[in-house]
Amino acid sequence: MKLAAITPAALPVSQIGLGCVTLGREIDEAASCALLDHALTRGVRLFDTAAAYGHGASESILGRWLASRRPHGITIATKILPPYDRIDISASMQRLGVDQIDLLYLHQWHDSVLAAGPALDELLLSGKVKALGLSNVTLEQLHATGPRFSVVQNNHNLAVSDVSDTLRAHCAENGIALVTYSPLGAGFLTGKHQHGVQSGSRFDLVPGHQDVYFHSGSYHRLATLEAVSARTGHSQAHLALAWALHQPGIASVLVGGRIPAHLDQAFAALDLDDPALFAELTA
Repeated sequence: MKLAAITPAALPVSQIGLGCVTLGREIDEAASCALLDHALTRGVRLFDTAAAYGHGASESILGRWLASRRPHGITIATKILPPYDRIDISASMQRLGVDQIDLLYLHQWHDSVLAAGPALDELLLSGKVKALGLSNVTLEQLHATGPRFSVVQNNHNLAVSDVSDTLRAHCAENGIALVTYSPLGAGFLTGKHQHGVQSGSRFDLVPGHQDVYFHSGSYHRLATLEAVSARTGHSQAHLALAWALHQPGIASVLVGGRIPAHLDQAFAALDLDDPALFAELTA
């Protein structure tokens, strides 16, 4: 697995990062710690959470894990929700048990981003935050924010992508790292929801995800994935993960899960690098 550093803060990131949305929401603390331990053992160096995940439960579990394991050479990223006219990261810092957040994202676009510059600069100057990122943004919105953001995190998978070619080119030209999430489309690309939402799944727990994926365009791409899977013998999950993990210009792909095996399937997909096959999946 490739390791890289997000500039300008030189934060270590791995080709596969661990998305911690399941911690405290879909799995309990014991299962969460088992997943975190496994990720660290496998070489994961980017652990991504948010204040909104489980209403703070994910940050709290991650913080207790950090305190008990004291791992070195990793990057902890978290996110705060708008409005951003009064930025207060003290609750996140307390839950994580840190006096400095490695990477702080603004979780989604809001017009208050445009007035938040001085407060964000102060977080950097004070040392409370090493690097700043934007999540779920367009290129137009990124253009409006100025140069203080060094990372963009957007949804990117075979069914739905918020990483356009122009966004990718802009980030490459300006030294902005791209981090993507949901390589399996919250489970949509596995095909398990073809006959209705599975009980206890992401789409069941967060029904808003259904509007993102349950439409004709995504179902067309899912049908292509199913056909290629049937022809090649690779599972749909394996193909979708491989496609996401070998996209150019991506610093890290966040993979979530409930058990270590969910993370292992992403590592297995690193071995499948077939540009012709990937082109067929998006034809």
